[in-house]
Amino acid sequence: MFSTPFVLTFSLLLSLPILFLLAPRILPPRLSSVPISPSDDASATPTTRLPSSFSHLAASKPKLKIAFLFLTNSDLQFAPLWEKFFRPPSAKSLYNIYVHADPTVNVTSPGGVFEGKFIEHAKRTYRASPTLISATRRLLATAILDDPANAFFAVISQHCIPLHSFKFVYHSLRDPDASTQYGIRLQYKSFIEVISDEPRLWKRYVARGRYAMMPEVPFEDFRVGSQFFVLTRRHALMVIKDRRLWKKFRMPCYREDECYPEEHYFPTLLSMQDPKGCTQYTLTKVNWTGTVNGHPYTYKKSEISPELIQGLRESKYSSSYLFARKFAPDCLAPLLKIADKVIFRD
Repeated sequence: MFSTPFVLTFSLLLSLPILFLLAPRILPPRLSSVPISPSDDASATPTTRLPSSFSHLAASKPKLKIAFLFLTNSDLQFAPLWEKFFRPPSAKSLYNIYVHADPTVNVTSPGGVFEGKFIEHAKRTYRASPTLISATRRLLATAILDDPANAFFAVISQHCIPLHSFKFVYHSLRDPDASTQYGIRLQYKSFIEVISDEPRLWKRYVARGRYAMMPEVPFEDFRVGSQFFVLTRRHALMVIKDRRLWKKFRMPCYREDECYPEEHYFPTLLSMQDPKGCTQYTLTKVNWTGTVNGHPYTYKKSEISPELIQGLRESKYSSSYLFARKFAPDCLAPLLKIADKVIFRD
């Protein structure tokens, strides 16, 4: 017969592995100032389910495609303009569309090229919070799993418009002059803004606490940039595989007015892992003149003109900006009037 103390000790030892396995399910997750679902980590893994309309996995030797990732918490007001952008028959086999719509908002599908393109398991998003990182990672994971031909991943806002035709955008991203040198094929680069000298960078860095980001993200590696970018497939995979930096950027902030994780996570991660693979600039034009509560300038209906489009295209980094934001919904009608003769006439 075994003594009672021995039985109790033996039972306790047996129960430890069980408690270890069940603890994540029993104990509550650490709360953020903005709710982050525990499933957000899993959303960026190869278990993401695809809508039934996505069925590109069997494609053989496909042409390189652009995955347009629309991130929205309202109706896609500029869908008719994007419809024109995607309209050319030659473009049909060169792109895919994915929409992450905040499920707490009644976002109506505009139909057309957007029909059936709303991804499953979308979650609520909040401005200036890790939820926007989660939503972007979810879009990237869906697009990577959906079609092996997706080579470029463009994150688009519902307030964003194209500044050129699809043909111009496609050839700009895979410019043969930029991808070869002395007859040798080079890797494509991601068009993502990476800034290291922003005046308020330190305040943003310590928004979670002075040493909260250490040791994974020392201040000298902390970066800022636009949350709207174009990533290569190589970098998109880096993002969805990352856990090390993500666990830091999903932490709650003590100073929410200085905390914009969606503007820091992506440029910091890619700058740390592959700085030479990034252009350091974005292809989406934003006007920060007259900023209100951290929002960029919003163009009004009365401002829409061919001259405005030409001005928005001008870039000191590349041959031209390809997209622009932010536009008020009533800009749609005047934009459609000049779409064929100005915007899409390249």
